Amino acid sequence: MTSLFDPVTFARGPAMKNRFMLAPLTNCQSHPDGRLSDEEFHWLVMRAKGGFGLTMTCAAHVQARGQGFPGQLGAFSDIHLPGLTRLAAAIKAHGGLAVVQLHHAGMRSDASLVKDLVSASEDAATGARALTTDEVSQLRDDFIAAALRCERAGFDGVEIHGAHGYVLTQFLSAETNRRTDRYGGSLENRERLVLEIIEGIRAQCRADFNFGIRLSPERYGVKLGEIVPLAQRLMRDGRLDYIDMSLWDAFKEPEEAEFKGRTLASYFTELDRGATRLAAAGKINTGEKAQAALDAGFDFIAVGRGAILHHDFPRRVEADAKFLPINLPVSAAYLRDEGLSDVFVKYMSNWKNFVAA
Repeated sequence: MTSLFDPVTFARGPAMKNRFMLAPLTNCQSHPDGRLSDEEFHWLVMRAKGGFGLTMTCAAHVQARGQGFPGQLGAFSDIHLPGLTRLAAAIKAHGGLAVVQLHHAGMRSDASLVKDLVSASEDAATGARALTTDEVSQLRDDFIAAALRCERAGFDGVEIHGAHGYVLTQFLSAETNRRTDRYGGSLENRERLVLEIIEGIRAQCRADFNFGIRLSPERYGVKLGEIVPLAQRLMRDGRLDYIDMSLWDAFKEPEEAEFKGRTLASYFTELDRGATRLAAAGKINTGEKAQAALDAGFDFIAVGRGAILHHDFPRRVEADAKFLPINLPVSAAYLRDEGLSDVFVKYMSNWKNFVAA
């Protein structure tokens, strides 16, 4: 049986010292222009110090108009390099991998911050317009440029955010992608932008640059019957080091009736992954659930809420395999002691029953 404290090797780059990844978590703590704040630096480095084998930033936008939330970390300009460089060095000083998640919110951008909302196709509900073909090419190039910027900053790698209804999902989904050019129509065309970004990052970043993608099945118009074969193609292609599956709940059944009768996770763990590692995210918040995800066939796990509540979640599980997080709700003072700024605590108060009134 694989242990949560066995290292994880990748086809490229250094190994993870254990099976715990800090999930990319929205926290609203950085500066309005995307520069890293001391508060976000403190939050992330505290998790690296707490024993996570891979510390991933929040979603960092690759274009100014791709901003999804206030105080979002940026990776779209060289003004972000000093903060990113400082952050990469500090995370790595604690023996963990330092990774940036690259993101563009598309029509899910914050309309109070972004006046020109864009998506794969026009969207009446949000007022987003369709990107032109040239703008799609620019979006691809800006994902690649952001990866190169993170490489210059000293990060071990990047993950591109292809999940949760953001712009890459908006291209993958037939519900939101009604284009008639080479980026729309067939599944092959809807996948094209993702594949071009992967090809460009792998070609232009150094050979040992660690590189993954986050995907999510179900919701936002993504069909399991399309995301499973995409994951399989990406594994066989070999240009990615891992796929980070955000499953909402790593132990649930699929929502789509034709796929019920087994776990959602099993559709991905059964794939021929070659050298591509597979991570799971979704309600993995106890020591036993963390081990159960490995036993189900995943190579490593992403911890979100558990990491917010306990900066040293991996070390607590190492000391007690049946570790349970603190009961909710918790006080604002407790969260501040765990490295959350007042802005982050306010954001968490929007989560039901998380912060005590």
